[in-house]
Amino acid sequence: MTALIIDDEIQIRRLLRLALESRDYVVREAESGRLGLQEAAFHRPDVVLLDLGLPDMDGLEVLKNLREWSEVPVLILSVRDQEDVKVAALENGADDYVTKPFSTAELVARLAVIQRRRHSSESPEIGVGPLTMHLDRHEVFLSGDPLKMTPTEYAFLLALARHAGKIVTQRQLLREVWGQQGDGQTHYLRVYANHLRKKLGDKLIVQNEPGIGYRLLGPG
Repeated sequence: MTALIIDDEIQIRRLLRLALESRDYVVREAESGRLGLQEAAFHRPDVVLLDLGLPDMDGLEVLKNLREWSEVPVLILSVRDQEDVKVAALENGADDYVTKPFSTAELVARLAVIQRRRHSSESPEIGVGPLTMHLDRHEVFLSGDPLKMTPTEYAFLLALARHAGKIVTQRQLLREVWGQQGDGQTHYLRVYANHLRKKLGDKLIVQNEPGIGYRLLGPG
């Protein structure tokens, strides 16, 4: 499991890293909102710990941006204990809220709860014809054979597979796969669509709808 910590306080990041690594998490860090969104887009963490008091943008804005393209579980960390702040965070897609200072044991327990809640609401497997994607293990099989993919290729294929047969718009794909920095970068889609076509061969079709988006179709 990978955890992303978005917090500008280095002492908090160190404390959380120690607590999470002792429980076998792989930990990534970001000290600003923009860096956090980039990390979330490129590394696809299993859970995000997000501070509301960031130096470059409010944590709620980071949360809103993240929720435009990702359903990753988010635990808010903040010194703000006002009820209206907590409500705003939860209404904008946070899964839970912990006030600083906090007990690391409680925090890790809450992380486990929100991850179980998210995973129980989503099937751990997606199948499209000969394609099978195991979401919990980030593994892909084509006609029973393992398919080696980069994280970006996996995210692109997953976005298409979740809506198999339907058009996924360019904007939606860019946001889901690359996050905010993908806006307008349609050349990314052409490049990675070609990567997927080479790996899927004639078993699945990545169809381009010019100017609109892409869809994943079975052969024939």
